[in-house]
Amino acid sequence: MSSFLLDEMDQRILFHLVCNARTPFLEIARECGVSGAVVHQRVKKMEDAGIIVGSQFIIKPENLGYSVCAFIGIQLTEPGKYNEVAIKLMHVPEVVECHYVTGDYAVLIKVFCRDNNHLLTTLADKIHIISGIERTHTFLSLDRAFERQVYVKDKNILKQLISVNNE
Repeated sequence: MSSFLLDEMDQRILFHLVCNARTPFLEIARECGVSGAVVHQRVKKMEDAGIIVGSQFIIKPENLGYSVCAFIGIQLTEPGKYNEVAIKLMHVPEVVECHYVTGDYAVLIKVFCRDNNHLLTTLADKIHIISGIERTHTFLSLDRAFERQVYVKDKNILKQLISVNNE
């Protein structure tokens, strides 16, 4: 991956894609005052640089019945067990994120469950049985104040992004 500096045009294009990844390049081009080819070329360069990696739909777990969001700190039996444990956690469908962290825990995971009973069975029957996990500490999320996808350096574009996301 090569180093890549975003200029103002790149940031404007990213702004539009972050707000709605399905926005046609021609619409982004009109908003940015450039041709569709320019937007296409710049997006391609950002993909080649690893800044943009695919696109995806955002699914709201609570709208699918997953009303419990929890963060679980995991202590490992040995520091070298991280990769092995992470691979096993990847096979637990309720686990949506896994991070190797500093502090009291070696691993921090985010899980979504239907209810507290589902969380209990996920912990007992899927997570605690993983070899290499010594102990867990569960934090229930009571509310998500905000969620961001990307850091945007330009303050004016960031203000626009916040404004659009709050509408």
